[in-house]
Amino acid sequence: MSPPPSLPAESPPDFLKLQPGMTVVVRHDPLPGEALDQDWWMGQVVHCSGGARDPKAWTLFQIADVDSGVIRWVNADLILQVLMENTNG
Repeated sequence: MSPPPSLPAESPPDFLKLQPGMTVVVRHDPLPGEALDQDWWMGQVVHCSGGARDPKAWTLFQIADVDSGVIRWVNADLILQVLMENTNG
């Protein structure tokens, strides 16, 4: 019996490459009582926090909304797109 064919290597999700200073698009996840008036918002990553299993694998982010200045904790699955790479090093 031959071994099963290997699966093609997938590229890692964009959120694993996030660093403070990067600009991202975030899916809007309204708080209770908050209006459902937008689908997404743009923000700048302020802080990256790792998970319990692997502290170097970012799973939570503090992101500042570029329009309102509000800083929110955002779960990695809400990151839709990385718009701008951090050019500070």
